[in-house]
Amino acid sequence: MNAADVVWGGLILAGAAFEVCALRNARQGDTLSESTRRWFRVHTKAGAIVFGVAWVGFSVWFLDHILG
Repeated sequence: MNAADVVWGGLILAGAAFEVCALRNARQGDTLSESTRRWFRVHTKAGAIVFGVAWVGFSVWFLDHILG
């Protein structure tokens, strides 16, 4: 295990802990999915398209990056 493993693991653990707290407190807008919807304004057609293109683009790039 190196320093990068510790940092990335800590970030993932912190994000997961924050999400659990957000789910437990049930306040509107606290979860990652609610924030993502707000940031991309997916309630609009343009926002939904931008999010969809960004998500598919990232997914394709990441899959190629990891497997390639």
